[in-house]
Amino acid sequence: MTGSMTGSMTGSMTSGITIWAPDGAPEISDSDDLAAVLVGLLGDDGLLDGDIVAVTSKVVAKAEGRVRAGDKDAAVDDETVRVVARRGATTIVRTRHGLTMAAAGVDASNVASGHVVLLPTDPDASASAVRRRLHELTGRVVGVLVTDTAGRAWREGQSDIAIGAAGIRVIEDFSGRADPHGNLLVVTAPAVADEIAGAVELAQGKLGRRPFAVVRGRADLVLPAGDDGTGAAALVRAEGADMFGLGSREAVVRALVGDPDDVDLYGRPAPAEELAAVLRELPGVESAPREDTVRVTTADARAAWAAGVAAYAHGWEPVPGAPDGVVDLRPSRPLT
Repeated sequence: MTGSMTGSMTGSMTSGITIWAPDGAPEISDSDDLAAVLVGLLGDDGLLDGDIVAVTSKVVAKAEGRVRAGDKDAAVDDETVRVVARRGATTIVRTRHGLTMAAAGVDASNVASGHVVLLPTDPDASASAVRRRLHELTGRVVGVLVTDTAGRAWREGQSDIAIGAAGIRVIEDFSGRADPHGNLLVVTAPAVADEIAGAVELAQGKLGRRPFAVVRGRADLVLPAGDDGTGAAALVRAEGADMFGLGSREAVVRALVGDPDDVDLYGRPAPAEELAAVLRELPGVESAPREDTVRVTTADARAAWAAGVAAYAHGWEPVPGAPDGVVDLRPSRPLT
């Protein structure tokens, strides 16, 4: 075996995983056959059924012609669906893939000066194409991940994640199972594709020029030939399902603006009792939940304005025709 290797033994001495990243990868350019490159690098080591192959998004993008000349900022704008937060030179955005990451994943490193590398157009489709081609070349049934580096909320540093996947279960669902103490697991669902991507980066090394890696020992995650699974798209939370769809400053400003197009970013409407409790924390505001509405009375215009902003951020809106001196609020969209 060539390149960098890491082994992790868990449980008994007969279980564990092995990861290796072969040295000697050439510079990848448009239309290169990534599967053929990897097979050539592996040599006698080869692939086995149940292996998981990881490929960095950068070489996938280069092979797919996703390199463009020009300014990085312009490329970021083109790849951005929505800005999540800005802090100085750092811009966190949501891409058209649904990924939330710095600079839309646009990279100006390891590429000719004056050029940038974009993310693959469809990372799941890219993973599927590599998987099919590996099967054609080797006859092996493997899983494939396309990986990229991303920051983490609340933690310093970056870690690799899976942005594309084919032939692999990306999440293990343990809900409904019991732990060794008999406690029922409710929401335990390890994102195994991301865990593998992070482990793989240890073997590849950030500056190691090893864009490929092979993981052996988790064949239980690999799907049969012809079944590419959900892809890494299943790891992306939908708009409104993420509690942090906006940066803290941006959330305040967008609530003050009150644009109806932003309302989904605050998640589904809060229950009436929760909204009423929040409103009662505001100076000069009294509120009480009713059958289908929340009734609000305010001491002055300033209190009424504050209550309106808070109601908007919680997914509620005024009901037309309320009696003088009061405001009745209703959910701006279904509660469930």
